[in-house]
Amino acid sequence: MSARIVAVMLLGLALMVSGLGLVHVKYENRQMYGQWQRLINERDELNVDWGRLQLELSTWATHPRIERQARERLGMKIPAGDEVVIIRE
Repeated sequence: MSARIVAVMLLGLALMVSGLGLVHVKYENRQMYGQWQRLINERDELNVDWGRLQLELSTWATHPRIERQARERLGMKIPAGDEVVIIRE
């Protein structure tokens, strides 16, 4: 075989390998794009959940609710003046 035929065959082989590499890279790119979209959607859902939890926390932590729970569940009350003891060092 002449050097010219060998060179053409090598270039053809290189072109085929390059084409297969391109197909593989495009496939991986599509897979990663799909995964990226799923992660974006998951992030958005988690942000909505976080907002709901923050709202719920602010509702549960209101002063009137805590005071009512302290009175009803724990039997706590505001001490009378004679029940207050001041400790000084």
